[in-house]
Amino acid sequence: MPRTPPSATRFARHIARQAAYAATLVAISLLIGMSGYHWIAGYRWIDAFLNASMLLGGMGPVGDLRTDGAKLFAGSFALYSGLVFLAVTALGLTPVFHWVLHRFHWEWTRDDT
Repeated sequence: MPRTPPSATRFARHIARQAAYAATLVAISLLIGMSGYHWIAGYRWIDAFLNASMLLGGMGPVGDLRTDGAKLFAGSFALYSGLVFLAVTALGLTPVFHWVLHRFHWEWTRDDT
């Protein structure tokens, strides 16, 4: 029995679910970054938001870091942000790759022996 690719509705649900996972990951990462910049670097919440969002967005930190602990946190968060970028990209592309694989295996049949 030939398998068909997922319907447009199912594909859209898959993309929406993956986007929700990615948004959750970014939100949690932003909270971690803001907390670190606030509690470790001593930034106000708005400045902590700016620095964390700039690092998560790949732009780099904005303010000066005065303590060694703040510098260690910023460096660690920058490395973590790179991994978050890769994870969000993978989450976004997974439904597309899944759909493409279904298209290539349109004629696939299961051997019931």
